[in-house]
Amino acid sequence: MTTSTGFDIRRIGGRIGAEILGADLSETLDPAIVSDINTALLEHKALVFRDQHLDDAAQLRFASLFGELTTAHPTVPSVEEQPSILPVDAEEGIRANHWHTDVTFVRTPPKVSTLRGIVVPPYGGNTLIANSAAAYRDLPEPLRELADKLWAVHTNDYDYAAPKNAKAAEHRKRFVSRKYRTAHPVVRVHPETGERGLFIGGFAQSLIGLGPSESRDLLRILQSSVIRPENILRVAWSPGDVVLFDNRITQHYAPDDYGDLPRLLHRVTVAGDVPVGVDGERSYVLEGDEAGHYTPAVA
Repeated sequence: MTTSTGFDIRRIGGRIGAEILGADLSETLDPAIVSDINTALLEHKALVFRDQHLDDAAQLRFASLFGELTTAHPTVPSVEEQPSILPVDAEEGIRANHWHTDVTFVRTPPKVSTLRGIVVPPYGGNTLIANSAAAYRDLPEPLRELADKLWAVHTNDYDYAAPKNAKAAEHRKRFVSRKYRTAHPVVRVHPETGERGLFIGGFAQSLIGLGPSESRDLLRILQSSVIRPENILRVAWSPGDVVLFDNRITQHYAPDDYGDLPRLLHRVTVAGDVPVGVDGERSYVLEGDEAGHYTPAVA
């Protein structure tokens, strides 16, 4: 498909993902092109821009086209002198090998995330992105009706992985240096499209009103719908690639399948709003703060 502004959109997944051809992200993009990219993002959930070779400044400029930028992370340090860029560096123990939506443990998780490939292993090191709206639609009607009523507690303080080395242990210590617990609807209504998506992932650790055993079982059942192969896009990186995904209606995962090889991505996120459930209720803080130091988004 060729847009009116001249770039091509090529679907690369049956339910999620498209590659954008003919757009040079290093240039100043016309507002009409940005609008077309945003429209494609809302439809396809994740967009891949090959062979862009941006520097930090260009990635920041591109991400800012979609809204006000967050700082890099609520607890993890940014790239030196770049407060809005998070280094996703395997050598520093940052291996996001669990399904998650970025920073859902705060009240206003990012709207969209951009990733830029800098150092890429010769094998492995892909990024998997899942469509949580398709996952919701896949549920049998009784499960959808139940999910519509559920709220989950998201937190950054849980044992998602045993540190493999001293660097990983230090990263883990920084990650939980400030504890957050936030209640989000299990089914989030997308603020632009009105789609319903399962808003869970690795930071969702319990369900409000249910005990630990029931919470684990129900979250496992719902999460199994998100990670069905039909709902997943696998991005094989090359240096210079840029990926843009809608953090409000996707999850992602980076398989730890490249041994001790280096892998470095830079992440920049756009500030998001407060998630809203099917009943119109908004997410709320249980522990921690509003993360105002992290996101300038209006609550």
